[in-house]
Amino acid sequence: MANAPHLVLGTAGHIDHGKSSLTLALTGTDPDRLREEKKRGITIELGFAQLELPDGRTMGVVDVPGHERFVRQMIAGATGIDVALLVIAADDGIMPQTIEHVAVLETLGVPACVVALSKADLVDDDWIAFMSDEIRSFLQNTPYAQAEIIPVSSVEGTGVEEVRAAIQRACSGVEPARQHRALRLPVDRVFTIKGAGTVITGTLWSGEARVGGSVEVLPSGKTSRIRSVQMHDTPVEAACAGNRVALNLPDLSTSQIAPGDFLAEPGTLATSDRFDAFFTYLDTAKTGKPLETGARMHVAHGTREVLGRVLFCDGKKALASGESTYAQIRLEEPLPVASSDRFIVRTYSPVQVAGGGRILMAHPRRRTNLTDVDRAMLDALRDGDIATAVQAAVEREEFPASAASLARGLGLPAEAVSECLKATAAARKLVTLQAEGDTLYTTRRVVQKHVSAIERALLAFHAKNPQAIGIASEDLRRQSAPRCSASCFSALVREAEAAGKATHSGGHIGHPSAQGAAAAAIDDAATALLAVLDAEFATPPLRTDLFTQAGVDPRMGDKALNQLKRDGKVTKLDADLFFSETAIQKCAQAVRTYLEEHGEASVADLKDALGTTRKYAVPLLELLDARGITKREGNMRTLG
Repeated sequence: MANAPHLVLGTAGHIDHGKSSLTLALTGTDPDRLREEKKRGITIELGFAQLELPDGRTMGVVDVPGHERFVRQMIAGATGIDVALLVIAADDGIMPQTIEHVAVLETLGVPACVVALSKADLVDDDWIAFMSDEIRSFLQNTPYAQAEIIPVSSVEGTGVEEVRAAIQRACSGVEPARQHRALRLPVDRVFTIKGAGTVITGTLWSGEARVGGSVEVLPSGKTSRIRSVQMHDTPVEAACAGNRVALNLPDLSTSQIAPGDFLAEPGTLATSDRFDAFFTYLDTAKTGKPLETGARMHVAHGTREVLGRVLFCDGKKALASGESTYAQIRLEEPLPVASSDRFIVRTYSPVQVAGGGRILMAHPRRRTNLTDVDRAMLDALRDGDIATAVQAAVEREEFPASAASLARGLGLPAEAVSECLKATAAARKLVTLQAEGDTLYTTRRVVQKHVSAIERALLAFHAKNPQAIGIASEDLRRQSAPRCSASCFSALVREAEAAGKATHSGGHIGHPSAQGAAAAAIDDAATALLAVLDAEFATPPLRTDLFTQAGVDPRMGDKALNQLKRDGKVTKLDADLFFSETAIQKCAQAVRTYLEEHGEASVADLKDALGTTRKYAVPLLELLDARGITKREGNMRTLG
């Protein structure tokens, strides 16, 4: 049975109905570990044990409190449960916490249930039959309508093995906990072991906890390596999803992690202050009142409970008990939620279970009016159709998005989202762009929209700046797509270039139709400047005088000079001094002729040979030195 799925059994039921006694009878472990629990005879905190099934498999057991004051711990315990053991005392019957606990189990999506009709030794067979009918009627409209009902007495030991066998049968139809996903674990206990340091316990929701691995604590973001892993007091190298585990985290103190925190594989999960959900209202208190949108509630997820508001979508004002709708839950403290997680809500005051549901989108925009695309995405997430949900998520994005960002927004595993995107793009239903080594996904409509925006911004720029060859990329981004990242915008500009709506030139982006006229103007200016530099030979005018002599506007002149430099027709010797390449070649020939005749020469000799002044001769000769035409030795120069 080594390959059998690891499942978790959770007890549920009213206070003093015998959950802990039955757990002791089934497992041999007393889950009431606190002195106060022993003294008062009730479970205050979560207790844990291990159950061996008839076929040799083992299950982790979470024994949860039944008293109304400890419903919060019950919710924490029910998180991650695969099979519920609902304990109802035969002499008491269905009680308020019985109703509330079943509502929690149903809302958290616990798939299977076995009912233990405890304290059967206190009543006769007729009463057992009557109570069984009452329970069957109570469960009729829940997912547990077909649950087995087993009379049992923990005191006499009767029915215990029948309960064990019924639990095994219930397990047969239960899918194992989610596999092949990143590690996620809600923390339910934190303590210190001398010589080891901080230890936490919890039910491993997904992924694998392995010795030497790393975990991130949310919401704090602190990290730690895992020094050791235990399952049911037994050291192991690794534990997979579905197991109760204890992890030794030596890099954290008990002040840095607490019950209610969440462990995750680093970088795979982000907290959110809101989420979209399919929400069901359950009036467990039987008030008869509908739940109004915007109600402030206690929101329980994993092992943490925070305050938040439940806002119904599409203008729905209220829900009657048993009704469901799409809702956005806005939290007063962030939670590390993911798609398909379950949550519970309890009324603000008095505190009573009032429903809950399944998280669909982990990082939605703040909105309650759903577009057609929003609804299609939520419908797909609700149906478990990841491919359709991912497609809808891409369609609602304003800009091309990476697989990682889409996965974070949806709260889905990045690997699954990436596979869906690749398949959809291969089917030509999506467009892919490359940005700084990452693949971005979008629709053709979004690309066309942004290419048009880029073109409009370029045409507007050229209308105001007819002589400009283009605009800087960052300025263009601010004008046409200010909320777009720089890398994504560069990818969109490349699409605009491919469509003939933009072109790069000298680090600037322009529109091809307007850029031609600007380029022609720059060419004309360059020709005029070059003519002056060629004519002046070894005594060219400085930059400002050069523009004046050539009759060129200074702004256009700088662009023309830059173009001449790129083309290799002009060389800049200092901030305001430029020589044409033709003039440099003439000067080089004059210097070469003089040195061939005289062997060596000073700056004074060569300036006379060039017919120029020292102001021009010195930088010119340094240029010839750099090119290897001349060689300086002290104050004299020879041929290189």
